[in-house]
Amino acid sequence: MEGLSLLLVEDDEVFAHVIGRALRQRGLVVQHAASLGDATALLDGQDFALAVLDLNLGGHSSLPLIPVLKEQCPGIRLLVLTGYASIATAVDAIKLGADNYLAKPADADEILAALSKAQAAHLDDAAVQEPMSVRRLEWEHIQKVLKENDGNISETARQLKMHRRTLQRKLQKRPVQR
Repeated sequence: MEGLSLLLVEDDEVFAHVIGRALRQRGLVVQHAASLGDATALLDGQDFALAVLDLNLGGHSSLPLIPVLKEQCPGIRLLVLTGYASIATAVDAIKLGADNYLAKPADADEILAALSKAQAAHLDDAAVQEPMSVRRLEWEHIQKVLKENDGNISETARQLKMHRRTLQRKLQKRPVQR
């Protein structure tokens, strides 16, 4: 992967600096964008081979950027990175054209492994073999119902037979690990 250009779309400046430096040390040419607007501006005249997108950019989803990147940079390998991983968002990202999906925290080696084709299949197999905890299954179910209701918390709470405030508290917490 040495010498390849990588677009890093991340709104956390400290994380972007650390990961960007680590990826540069591994031979990649890294350009950083802190927002969707910055990312689309960097696409003018650039042909990126790799991209790492933070799913949540200042309260906005980076998913709409995936088709734009795929159109502007044919053959790009794209990784969605998030601190709030769920099956629903992973499915959305893959449907839009992402090559892989990785939960934070992740280091440069994990990011590069997820971007490589050979490692992506291996990571998917490892995820399938590891059963989810009951708390993680609850989180996934809440995310699925919330998505079906287009983010409407009140309607989601009604369908889950849960108090709205309880649902809001659950959504504010980071998802439990598998």
